[in-house]
Amino acid sequence: QVQLVESGGGLVQPGGSLRLSCAASGFTSDYYAIGWIRQAPGKEREGVSCISSSGGSTYYADSVKGRFTISRDNAENTWYLQMNSPKPEDTAVYYCATAFLPSDYCSGYPYEYEYWGQGTQVTVSS
Repeated sequence: QVQLVESGGGLVQPGGSLRLSCAASGFTSDYYAIGWIRQAPGKEREGVSCISSSGGSTYYADSVKGRFTISRDNAENTWYLQMNSPKPEDTAVYYCATAFLPSDYCSGYPYEYEYWGQGTQVTVSS
């Protein structure tokens, strides 16, 4: 049974930093692309970042480029989203998700992801 559990969310000040983690179980993540998707109140889900199963391809939404970094530790079946210099507009529920995609491909489209975590709230405010 595939299970994804996010952690690390909370309240962070603008300009600070936060690291989200996603612990995966029930499958071998080596062959799966990983995505981080967020949803702010009243808005549609938005693909924030993704990384291919090979680790060779990544994607970042324009709004987070240069500030967020995605990474994966296949040995630990754990994935990360490092959020530096967050802004109030980054406030949202953040979900990790995964899908079996070609090894050098990942998707910024939420609909391409098959398995999802329960989400973790990130609030950026002073």
